[in-house]
Amino acid sequence: MNSPSAFTRLAKKASTFTGRPTCFALALGTIVVWAVTGPLFGFTDTWQLVINTGTTIITFLMVFLIQNTQNRDTEAMQIKLDELIRVSRSANNALLDLEELEEKELDDLRAHYEDMARQAREVQQGKAKRG
Repeated sequence: MNSPSAFTRLAKKASTFTGRPTCFALALGTIVVWAVTGPLFGFTDTWQLVINTGTTIITFLMVFLIQNTQNRDTEAMQIKLDELIRVSRSANNALLDLEELEEKELDDLRAHYEDMARQAREVQQGKAKRG
């Protein structure tokens, strides 16, 4: 396997760091310091612009890091699920790679499996009434 790209390494580290209580405390501390300095700066437009600009930039960058991490995690999970389906003897291998289907195809498959579940419940309820 290749070593991860610099962006992937950065995204993983940022995701790990931002998900920790320390990062939340740091962000909260920043807001508290900003609020406390309000009277010092006379609650000027510049004082307000500092927090607005800072949070906007951080939010903008975090969207891309979060999306990258989510995409990687989702892809890894899909591969793991595909492998579990593949090795299960009674599994329907046609279900591999479902994420590539169109919405209508997914709706049809969902309806099929919902019908199977309904039929299984009816059978189970019938056995419970007899037993």
